[in-house]
Amino acid sequence: MHTNSNTYLENKKMILVLGGTTEGRIAVQTLEEAGKPFYYSTKGYEQDIPLHNGIRLQGGMDKDAMESFCRKENISLLIDAAHPFAEELHRNVNDVSDKLQIPAILYDRIYPRIEKHDGIVWCDSFEDAVQKIKKEEVYILLALTGVKSIGKLKALWQESCRCYFRILDRESSRELARSEAFPEEYLRYYHAGEDERLLIRQIRPDAIVIKESGASGGFSEKVEAAQELGIRIFIIKRPPLQPNLLPVNGRHGLRRMVELYHPGFYDLRSGFTTGTCAAAAAAAAIWDIFNLDGTPRPPEFIVTLPNGEMIGVPVEPQKQRPRSSSVNDNWMVESEACVIKDAGDDPDITNGMQIKVNIALPFNMDEVNSGKQQDDYNIIIAGGEGIGIVTMPGLGLELGAPAINPTPRKMIEENVRMYLSYVGVPKMSNPIVVTISVPGGEEIAKRTFNPRLGIEGGLSIIGTSGIVKPFSSEAFVSSIRKSMEVARATDSPRVVISSGAKSERYIKAYYPGLPVQAFVHYGNFIGETLKIADELKLPRVTLGVMIGKAVKLAEGHLDTHSKKVVMNKDFIQDIARRAECGEDVSAAIRKMNLARELWDIIPAEKLETFAKLLIELCGQCCAPLLPDGELTILLIGEDGKIYV
Repeated sequence: MHTNSNTYLENKKMILVLGGTTEGRIAVQTLEEAGKPFYYSTKGYEQDIPLHNGIRLQGGMDKDAMESFCRKENISLLIDAAHPFAEELHRNVNDVSDKLQIPAILYDRIYPRIEKHDGIVWCDSFEDAVQKIKKEEVYILLALTGVKSIGKLKALWQESCRCYFRILDRESSRELARSEAFPEEYLRYYHAGEDERLLIRQIRPDAIVIKESGASGGFSEKVEAAQELGIRIFIIKRPPLQPNLLPVNGRHGLRRMVELYHPGFYDLRSGFTTGTCAAAAAAAAIWDIFNLDGTPRPPEFIVTLPNGEMIGVPVEPQKQRPRSSSVNDNWMVESEACVIKDAGDDPDITNGMQIKVNIALPFNMDEVNSGKQQDDYNIIIAGGEGIGIVTMPGLGLELGAPAINPTPRKMIEENVRMYLSYVGVPKMSNPIVVTISVPGGEEIAKRTFNPRLGIEGGLSIIGTSGIVKPFSSEAFVSSIRKSMEVARATDSPRVVISSGAKSERYIKAYYPGLPVQAFVHYGNFIGETLKIADELKLPRVTLGVMIGKAVKLAEGHLDTHSKKVVMNKDFIQDIARRAECGEDVSAAIRKMNLARELWDIIPAEKLETFAKLLIELCGQCCAPLLPDGELTILLIGEDGKIYV
């Protein structure tokens, strides 16, 4: 084993990731966000992965080597992101975790659900697969199980049937096949992105054998291709989880587990969106209805996020029992559950608020007794107390509808559907009404962009990922996009973007005829806002900017947040010299603390020239982001004067 860094990180608690897979790559990307060192170990040398903070280890580790490394390098968290069939490695991680009392996270895969099908045979192991395939009339078998399975399926290709193995097109794989004395003529090579049907059509096997390798292993594509061509499928089940490993199946869950078990690695905690909180509350409400034996409600419920990963969300203890009523042999049961929103360390205005969900579940007894079911559940997502109503076009939502965007709406619906199916609720024609409420939301919404967007009476649910990244651009940029879409829907001849209320107040006087919706706040995200303007094909955009952001933008910083960039006094001095200001001005710039002091430092007779140069530099930075639109930049003085 060797490392690409000789640095010995003494007295630092470290993370060790065991990877080499797609999950390993995502784990690296997730940990790199922290800007802190960690170790990334792979058995082979083939995976090419950029590391900025991570330290690469290559060569693999057995149990003793892993234990020794963890002791020596002060490892306090293990992340197992290896292939699901790397059973020995999973056992080693489990045993080292148990012996050294180090928490271990399993970055597992997302496993698609496969409906029961006559052409599918599930196998508990490779040995079980060999026995079941031998019992069938399989003369030609295509194995999509990787080069390491050649030895495990030897009893088939030596005794039972002609076997083709698809392997990676690399010398190490060919060498392994040769070591098993497998005939090279029956090897086929994997080509990324290739339609699975091509190889199946070429070989025309009686059956294929695959591993339950998850979404990232192309599992669904293999199954669908074989089913479409009428080929029998033998599926080897993934090995059972090791008892000490804490499973996650996506980047968001991984980050939250690292935040929990390795505090301080990330400077700020992530959180949940309102949509995710609502999905968890809905799940808890459904559970309450069917919890007939009085078992205490679990402290958290699993929610499937828009990207398919599953994550646990804490729910509040049950406050009231479900209520039921009966009318004409039909009956209705209602239940309510609550989640306290945890936005992590993001300055989310709804952090700590109650997200309540009421489920009204009707039972049509004629349909229930008949045993007949509809194709799907009839789910209606409604807005209750504190959820705003859409009153203007441009948001992509119906006028008069609750302000719940398509992505969180779909996420809530799918989680409700999942839990209804799990508890065995029949699919009936009567609507299942899911009402989301945020007590106090109407008052809070007055401090948001909602009134300007035409959302009245409450908050909007707009999240896209289900997770709030602390101080991330995600929520803010999402709001910007919605504001820009509303502006476009007004058919305003121009959209004006500015940093906030103060600059907007001055710039509105410059464009008195524009509708209020034409004015959009970019905060610090100038670049993102201009990109959105280009995507929306806005023909004319005015960028209003005050001096503090202008001196950063002019230097090329499209995100002007003070935590990311500070003003460059040398750069400002250079602009002043180009405006033919004297050395006394340059000396004053060196001593200033705030950019707004420039209005007093630059001589009155030089202000127009200085402002023109600053605007020109801002334009050079911004214009490429709006190639097909007309961009006007206005510099706003402290007294409201506009420089063009």
